[in-house]
Amino acid sequence: MEPPRSEHASPSRRLSPPEAVGAPPPVGGETRGSREEPSVIRVREVSVSGIHPAIAEPPPCVADRHWAVDRVLFAIAAAMALGFVVWGFATPTGLGTVSGSVLGWVTGNLGWLFVTLASAFVVYVIWLAAGKYGRIPLGRDDERPEFRTISWIAMMFSAGMGIGLMFFGVAEPLSHYVAPPPLTTEAESSQAIQTAMATTLFHWTLHPWAMYAVVGLAIAYGTFRRGRRQLISSAFIPLLGERRAAGPAGRVIDVLAIFATLFGSAASLGLGALQIGSGVQILGWFGSVGDGVLVAIIAVLTAAFVASAVSGIARGIQWLSNINMVLALVLAVFVFVVGPTIFILNLIPDAVGSYFSDLGEMAARTEATGGDPMAAWLRGWTVFYWAWWISWTPFVGLFIARISRGRTIRQFVTGVLLVPSLVSLLWFAVFGGAGIAAQRGGVDVAGQGTTEGQLFSVLEQYPLTTAATVLVMVLVAIFFVSGADAASIVMGSLSQRGTLEPSRWVVVFWGVVMGSVAAIMLLLGEDGAALTGLQNLTIIAALPFALVMAAMAVSLVKDLRRDPIVLRGNYATVAIEQAVVDGISRHGEDFVLVVEKTPDLSSDPAAEAGRPPLASPEADDRLSVSPNGNFVASADGGPSVPAQSQPRAEAMGRPSDPRA
Repeated sequence: MEPPRSEHASPSRRLSPPEAVGAPPPVGGETRGSREEPSVIRVREVSVSGIHPAIAEPPPCVADRHWAVDRVLFAIAAAMALGFVVWGFATPTGLGTVSGSVLGWVTGNLGWLFVTLASAFVVYVIWLAAGKYGRIPLGRDDERPEFRTISWIAMMFSAGMGIGLMFFGVAEPLSHYVAPPPLTTEAESSQAIQTAMATTLFHWTLHPWAMYAVVGLAIAYGTFRRGRRQLISSAFIPLLGERRAAGPAGRVIDVLAIFATLFGSAASLGLGALQIGSGVQILGWFGSVGDGVLVAIIAVLTAAFVASAVSGIARGIQWLSNINMVLALVLAVFVFVVGPTIFILNLIPDAVGSYFSDLGEMAARTEATGGDPMAAWLRGWTVFYWAWWISWTPFVGLFIARISRGRTIRQFVTGVLLVPSLVSLLWFAVFGGAGIAAQRGGVDVAGQGTTEGQLFSVLEQYPLTTAATVLVMVLVAIFFVSGADAASIVMGSLSQRGTLEPSRWVVVFWGVVMGSVAAIMLLLGEDGAALTGLQNLTIIAALPFALVMAAMAVSLVKDLRRDPIVLRGNYATVAIEQAVVDGISRHGEDFVLVVEKTPDLSSDPAAEAGRPPLASPEADDRLSVSPNGNFVASADGGPSVPAQSQPRAEAMGRPSDPRA
């Protein structure tokens, strides 16, 4: 017999008849009770638990336990964060210059890598959801989702791109309308509207959420289905092994995740403070919004998201996300009703059609197609976005994994990929359409000095301007709080060995550090130089994470191939197919399948003599042995009685191991 190859191994080849029974084949003639020689291999279960992996229950989720802080990882991540804060404090302009130079090299020389991986991730997650892996649950087989679907969608959307939608809802479609991508169309033409909406949807729908889904799936599956810790490094256990994933290599991965989350979140918090400050200035509450007002805004919001974070996911983030979704809906409905309603309605199907029509061209844009103008445009838009989204995947991926327990892979991908994409379509159709309509009507919205000012410029064209402006500020503030709330919990979880509910002091620490980084960079940077440097550093951090994500995708498939549901399906498919073929070939359409245990060959004298073992002494010549599987094909000819009492022959062979 072939010995087990590893802890989870089993034989993967079919033995020939002589090899199976341990003796030379008969010279000629039929053996008693069989017209064919069966092929027999013995499937040994070699798992430690003694339970076959095809029917094994998922282990308990160790992330549910309360783990101590990983002091080494925590110290390294904190030191790196403080080091960059000191650098920004000492030479903010230098920080921006260095990071900008590195960013230019990354986007210029490795832009093709971001473009290729972004589209590959979309294909990958759709393949997972549509195929045999789609029904695998992110938890135990009978586990129900932890959060209601509406709350689940609201939380992941607020964490994923809430503030970004407020910033770019008007600005990006309008920018592509007045300055379309190279080699596309004439600026401010009818075709430019289609190009603007298609390009905006390309940057904000399927591609970014597919990136989040890759990381979120790998973490959620490993945590809730395999019982591993909720760490980025844990997703690499199938590739690196548990010892290496828990060692220095794994800690490097987790430190990079904390680093990217901290600075990526701090940069976005700074942008949120700038937009709130712009609203305050427009309302006339302050004559001029300086650094002191911005720091005060950050301090208030930091205290708010720390309070939310220590209250926990269910009470804090869920509550804020639900409120935010309602307020965002109110603002969108307001702009839709009082704005260019018919134009927006016409724009929605036009945008969808243009997106799918131009998808291949947009996904394949590189410097090779347009020279220097295309290279400059890609660095400012597509490659910038792909790097930005990848830099956020450690944070958003871990967070949506945390809130997706109990859902299947198909439900996860459908929710993460399609629902936010649909919301983004409607959001950009409403606000982008309003901005383009105002621009076409003679209002120079695109000429506003700042990106955040373009949204307020559109709202000034409608009634209830003050109320709408206040609503925008409240929305940005809640997006600020909910996003930073989720980020501080994720960093706390990474610092505390993957626990789902990190200690309050750890969450508070990372929340305060995050707010402090944003405030210090705004306070000390000259004209936002330090904040720009932090944005660039976050994008630079996306380069190693792009490679990490590619390896994570490979590791996840390797894990899924050995999931109990997949193994059961593989065994069933191979065994039943072989048995049905055998039954039809020998009995026509009149046969039944019966599952029985393979007899012990060592106690069968026929096997010891080199002949096929018998099913029973009473079987005599009426019985035949199936050569193809361990399911029984019962011959016709007896009375109509239950299958268990009909004449039958035990099939001695097993199907080849589907795990091979």
